[in-house]
Amino acid sequence: MKFADLGLSDELLSAVQDAGYEEPTPIQAEAIPQVQMMRDLIAIAQTGTGKTASFVLPMIDILAHGRRRALMPRSLILEPTRELAMQVAENFEKYGKNHDLKMALLIGGVQMGDQVKALNEGVDVLIATPGRLMDLFERGKILLNGCDLLVIDEADRMLDMGFIPDIEFICEKLPSQRQTLLFSATMPPPIKKLADKFLSNPKQIEVARAATTNENIAQFKVEISPRKKKQALKYLLEVDNVQTAIIFANRKTTVRDLNKDLQKSGFKSGEIHGDMDQASRIAELDLFKKGEVNILVASDVAARGLDIKGVSHVFNYDTPWHPDDYVHRIGRTGRAGAKGRAITLVTPEDREALENVEKLTKFKVPEFPWGEVAPKAGGGQAVEEQREEKPREEKKSRSRRKKDDAPKAEEAPREEVRESKPKADKPRSEKSGRKPRKKSEPKEEPVPAGEWNGPKPSFLGVGFD
Repeated sequence: MKFADLGLSDELLSAVQDAGYEEPTPIQAEAIPQVQMMRDLIAIAQTGTGKTASFVLPMIDILAHGRRRALMPRSLILEPTRELAMQVAENFEKYGKNHDLKMALLIGGVQMGDQVKALNEGVDVLIATPGRLMDLFERGKILLNGCDLLVIDEADRMLDMGFIPDIEFICEKLPSQRQTLLFSATMPPPIKKLADKFLSNPKQIEVARAATTNENIAQFKVEISPRKKKQALKYLLEVDNVQTAIIFANRKTTVRDLNKDLQKSGFKSGEIHGDMDQASRIAELDLFKKGEVNILVASDVAARGLDIKGVSHVFNYDTPWHPDDYVHRIGRTGRAGAKGRAITLVTPEDREALENVEKLTKFKVPEFPWGEVAPKAGGGQAVEEQREEKPREEKKSRSRRKKDDAPKAEEAPREEVRESKPKADKPRSEKSGRKPRKKSEPKEEPVPAGEWNGPKPSFLGVGFD
């Protein structure tokens, strides 16, 4: 199927083609006709499946007819986070460039002046987070009785963030005769109750089973003790052919500390979390999108709403407390049909949290497949980090020579060399059961990005400790 088969206007098809798209995703192919028929809709789809365009595209054609009035937006899109609201706004600008539509973005962290001015001039589509919308409504700066189309996006995230009472209040202020579209990655009972209350005979579509993860994402876990988490993360960043990565942590303080530590170790990293003002968050995201930093350390404020192409890896430095967050975190990679890798560092305290994730997704996360291949270029630092796990006697001797600014890594105790040497000297044919390669065979091709490129580090040999 092509976008031209969906009955979209020529102007809209031209904008879609300019954006580089010809074929709709499954959620777009199913949702767009329903929206065009002015039906209420419940759409259950994983993150990264193209659901934003599934309501943005038909809305542009619907809103092309009619006129705007001051303070009374013609349509309303509710988003849980500023980042997701900004992403939807970018979609409207990209696909609506051939239409005369006015849009306003109501989000926290920025001045109200320009937002109020846009509302006074009249808008066709209002994209808002519940908090800022409620604030302006209570100040009498916006009227909702002229809104004929409502989109509730990422409804399950709204539930997690405590916005359901606000959404119920907003729905009660909208006209009873309206079209309502509800999008969610999962359908917990409170969201089902919300849909039953405010949607009229909705069409329900589901392009993937609720709470499933993208099949293009290879998921792994690394069992590790808390004191070795940073060491394990740096090793993986060095040796797993990481192009761009988002690292998720549960606490803002962890995000800040981890980013500083990575920068000290020579990684090009940035951070984003809830304590940052909006301008700083936008600046960090721009650096990441431009490739000036290739590692972004984030709290769950960025777990949804980030649509960045080419993210090869997602690392869960902390196993998420809520299993739904796992689905949305790892959904930052493997987008638009691309392959991705998601690696979760699991401490003994995280076992229950990971079990809850596996129950939700009905998928047993496997152990990371540590290879037996000698590390190639780029893995030197990681190999050096393995040497840090020395016997206590050697650590004590190292502390006696603190004054020496450049201790030699080669001066390891003979006993350690004897222990590690048999494994290193073991012929590869004995490990794999294959015949040794002839010298005349061509050299190995470079390992593609996102594939393992080194051995199992010594500090992970025991697992939990």
